[in-house]
Amino acid sequence: MSKLTPFEQRRRRVRTAIRLKSGGRPRLSIHRSSQHIYAQIIDDTKGITVAAASTLEKDVRGTTGATTDAAAAVGKRLAERAKAAGVSAVVFDRGGFLFHGRVKALADGAREGGLEF
Repeated sequence: MSKLTPFEQRRRRVRTAIRLKSGGRPRLSIHRSSQHIYAQIIDDTKGITVAAASTLEKDVRGTTGATTDAAAAVGKRLAERAKAAGVSAVVFDRGGFLFHGRVKALADGAREGGLEF
């Protein structure tokens, strides 16, 4: 069996803690690459994605997603779509990424948009 990288260990540890504490709430999962940021709200009980947003969408495609401003905009857009789908409270799954910079900006943008976590 191959050894897990520190990132994979952190991701596994975060997901395990989230499963224990979620209380049936959907999970806001993020992925951050060097140029873009992606976020989706997943209902694990049904196995479906409720809402999603990223910096690859047509209205923001011309700008880079590697800034905290773009991450905050994605968070706000995701919160609007979640409200439309009837989701108001989520559990934040940072996916092994440290809660700093763009990840924190996305979380703050989602909170400004009205999501609770």
